[in-house]
Formats: sequence, structure tokens, C-alpha cells
Amino acid sequence: MSRFVIVAYTPKANQEAGLLQCVKKHLVVLKAEGLITDKPAYVMRATNGTILEVFEWKSAEAIQQAHQLSSVQALWGEFAAVCDYTKLSDISETQQMFAEFESIDL
Repeated sequence: MSRFVIVAYTPKANQEAGLLQCVKKHLVVLKAEGLITDKPAYVMRATNGTILEVFEWKSAEAIQQAHQLSSVQALWGEFAAVCDYTKLSDISETQQMFAEFESIDL
């Protein structure tokens, strides 16, 4: 069964452009490895600058497989250089009944 995920990335100082490049590459790498579905992914920005990504893994097993692939591990290393992962509960918009974010087209 597929698994949707919402990931929040807070860019490090002066690293938003690099982060957006990582997000764009992320979807390409995961797709090339056959780990995500064909459903469209969504990328958006919170008012504090946090970037959110929503996409669908093919399965829980695909998530585990990602942790074994050098291509994915290398990309996650690139993410570590430009951002910190953020809990959704730390984003002010998620405290609202209807959380709204700015849309980002990659």
C-alpha cells in the first residue's frame, strides 16, 4: 500500500535556492529508483520560510529500500548541507484548522 509523506525543510542561512534544487532533484532520483508513484508531488513555503514537500512512496518497503540506495543517501547528504528537518507541529500554519501555504513550482 502506498504511503503519502509530508516533509518540512528549514533552509540554512542563504541556502533556500540550494534547498529548492535538492527538492527538485529529490523527486527525480526517487522516481528513477522506482520508489514513488506517478501522482504529482507538491512543494510549498510556510511564512517562516520552511519548505514543505508532499509526495507518495509506492510502499513502506520502498521507504526502507531508499535507506539502502547510495543514490538516495548521497542526495540526503546534499539536503543536510542546506537545511534542517522540521516537525510539522513547529510550523505555525499547522496550528490552524485550514493550513495555507505559498505554492512553489519547480
